[in-house]
Amino acid sequence: MGVISFVLLLGGLVFYAGGSVGIIRFPDVYSRLHPAGKLDTMGLFMTMSGMALYVLSDWSISALLTALKIMLIVVFIFITSPTATHAMADAGMRAGLVHWSRK
Repeated sequence: MGVISFVLLLGGLVFYAGGSVGIIRFPDVYSRLHPAGKLDTMGLFMTMSGMALYVLSDWSISALLTALKIMLIVVFIFITSPTATHAMADAGMRAGLVHWSRK
């Protein structure tokens, strides 16, 4: 289980790095929201899943409850992150932020 946990943690690190580069490189607020959302959901899903598997390496009730709490955090983020991203895009539209265009 240690190898699978390591691979998931490494995959989450790749998503965090890619999302960070996307946030820096994209030209406007709206296009930056896309990597920010992916960074939140997939990066967190992979790292937290890796941590939950690592915690489950010893079989006990406390390890099982800790892994369950970790996965409940993932479910909460999966619900709130797209909602927050949409709310930020909507707030930008209402504030009058214009889309980037090549001139």
